[in-house]
Amino acid sequence: MKNKRNVLFSPITMLKKKYNLSRHWLTVFVLFAFTSMAFAQDKAKQIDDLMRRYVANGMFNGSVLVVENGKVIFKKGYGLANMEWNIPNTPDTKFRLGSLTKQFTALLIMQLVEQGKLKLEGKITDYLTDYPKAAGDKITIHHLLTHTSGIPNYTNFPSFNTINRNRYKPADFIKQFSDSTLEFEPGSAFAYSNSGYFVLGAIIEKVTGKTYEKVLQENIFTPLQMNNTGYDMSYKNLPRRAAGYERWNLLYENAPYLDMSLPYAAGSLYSTVEDLALWDQALYSDKLLSASSKAILFTPYKSGYAYGWGVYKTQIGQLKDSVEAMGHQGAVNGFNTSVIRIPKNKHLVLLLNNTGFTNLDAMQNNILKILYDQPFDLPKISVAYVFGRTLVTTSLENALKRYAEIKKQPTYYLNEGEINGLGYGMIATGRIREAIAVFNLNVIEYPQSFNVWDSRGEAYMLNGEKTKAIMDYKKSLELDPFSMNAIRKLNELGEKVPDPKETTVEEKLLDTYVGKYELRPSFEISITKEGARLYAQATGQPRHELYAESERKFFMKAVDDRIVFVKNEQGSSEKLILFQNGQEMQGKRIN
Repeated sequence: MKNKRNVLFSPITMLKKKYNLSRHWLTVFVLFAFTSMAFAQDKAKQIDDLMRRYVANGMFNGSVLVVENGKVIFKKGYGLANMEWNIPNTPDTKFRLGSLTKQFTALLIMQLVEQGKLKLEGKITDYLTDYPKAAGDKITIHHLLTHTSGIPNYTNFPSFNTINRNRYKPADFIKQFSDSTLEFEPGSAFAYSNSGYFVLGAIIEKVTGKTYEKVLQENIFTPLQMNNTGYDMSYKNLPRRAAGYERWNLLYENAPYLDMSLPYAAGSLYSTVEDLALWDQALYSDKLLSASSKAILFTPYKSGYAYGWGVYKTQIGQLKDSVEAMGHQGAVNGFNTSVIRIPKNKHLVLLLNNTGFTNLDAMQNNILKILYDQPFDLPKISVAYVFGRTLVTTSLENALKRYAEIKKQPTYYLNEGEINGLGYGMIATGRIREAIAVFNLNVIEYPQSFNVWDSRGEAYMLNGEKTKAIMDYKKSLELDPFSMNAIRKLNELGEKVPDPKETTVEEKLLDTYVGKYELRPSFEISITKEGARLYAQATGQPRHELYAESERKFFMKAVDDRIVFVKNEQGSSEKLILFQNGQEMQGKRIN
């Protein structure tokens, strides 16, 4: 038998096998790429569906951008950048950032530290020689960056609302707060303070000999080609700049004017979601700052605050392990903003909104759940919002019919405070008949709430229906004997009603309530004590004395607000709950 030549490994066969193998792996690669693209498209659709629901609910008006594994998978604008001209928001719409500005200020400081022009342990007076020495000699750059300086927050001053339309030079405005008594010894506690970052801006100008705006442009915006980012001033002509609005119930108003020389290095920048995505990607490189300096920049100190960033662990859906995140939120007249980064996975969620304060946390958390393939719930639709829109655009009869149709549908929710707010919106526009009809709905749905009777009583009073007003205010007082508004109104209507009796609370217990409580970024309630009396003062508002209903619950006589203090296991107050206009707002203790 002749030997057959083994051709199994002939060059031609090998070539064919390599070709077939390559084609196989090419098919797998294309399939993998296609599958990844399909997943990204599916997530983009989920994000769009989610945000559309928030928009339909009147909860969001702005631009969104989402990055997954370092790649942009979604960007879109919702609602209007300018309501007067019906101009839509887009991914390149410019929004005021508020306190997202702080992360840029912090990076400039670290650049100057790398250049040897600043020291983190350097004192304010090392750079600003005319700063009052009593405080300036002991407050360091590190203290300013981490909100541990003890300098009072100037946006909390009652006088801020009277000066915030004026333009100031940095050196002149610093005098508004530099002589104030420190709230605590520098480095001993955390208290969020725009004042500290304002001082940092002045220090940047001093050591560089350039304006804060110019240093930002040269050191960050130009190198990163962030061509749609800058220092916002009202006199500038900025294409595609969003106007800021505040929503009063269902009606949008132009936000109050604020001169942008006052937020300065603490909150005066504008940008787009697209530019902020460039900023995010740059933070993964050494283009702006060395790795060692970035490690310092992102190290959290007291209350988890690093240099211009909050750094913390967050639980996402049902994932077994929490993930490390860094983020920040911002708020400035007519705008609120949010950024969260997950460095391990190079995920990013950006939300820029131009209709004042809204709950961006819920949107951000739901988007993160989508990125991590976790279940999430679409937000329910507000009955009050749909009912109110129908009322404003058609008639009371149509609105009541729509209300009856939707109030028990599972995709809608009914909220006492929202209906109450709608009623006051009707009062504000002179539609008293509609206001009474709206308050009637709340009385039917929430008959055990003192506030619904109080509100309808006010509408009856405005409508000249004295007997009905007295009946409603008496019912309100029956349900809540400490309702100061009902007492005042009944006395105005000729009914003689004494003030409620106050409970005595031990001074040592009152001492545990003293502190600052943050209800939202840049809005706090300060609780102070003089003698055996407690006082509450909200950001930019007058101080009010508190009167005890019980050991933990207090009321005010000047306004119809309540405060309840919540203790931890150690017996210290960890938060307060503010009851106002039928709504509850929680404030975490921050010092």
